[in-house]
Amino acid sequence: MHLKMFVLSSAALVLWLTPLTALDKKIGWHKAMQGVSLCAAIACAVKSGNIAYKLSKQGEIEAIKERAITADVIDEISTSAYVSQQQRQHEAELILSPVECLERSLSLDCEEPGHLERSTEDKLAARSENPDSERLERILQLQARGYGKAKIILEVWGVSKGGSPKYKAAEAEYKRLVGE
Repeated sequence: MHLKMFVLSSAALVLWLTPLTALDKKIGWHKAMQGVSLCAAIACAVKSGNIAYKLSKQGEIEAIKERAITADVIDEISTSAYVSQQQRQHEAELILSPVECLERSLSLDCEEPGHLERSTEDKLAARSENPDSERLERILQLQARGYGKAKIILEVWGVSKGGSPKYKAAEAEYKRLVGE
């Protein structure tokens, strides 16, 4: 397209200048030749302008497509980053605030506020006295994430899989807590 536009532009210029300089003014058909040459030059210039217009439109369309793709990629990245950040924040809140979760669940069970305060205090005291409930809660969280028995024992008791007495004791306690 660029070559065609360049050829048509130069042909228009040559057709416009040739009759003025090259032809002898004494011949009879000089005016007719000059008119035909000028018409051809105008036609070449118009065609060249149309080609230039098409090229500029194509360039604009390509630029719009490129900007749209770039904006889509940026939007996708920012959306995934936002979702990931929200998910991490939610997981951190779940890990850091088990007391609040317990209070919320108890508030759903209780109707009267006095009972809620006594019940919450009783549950929190029982929880701090009973480490098994903390371990069971941690086990259930890890199972929800898809961890297997060996990985859970490693996370909760800190004992790696093997035939050691510590691992067997941890495995027995795991089975007791889970109810296997």
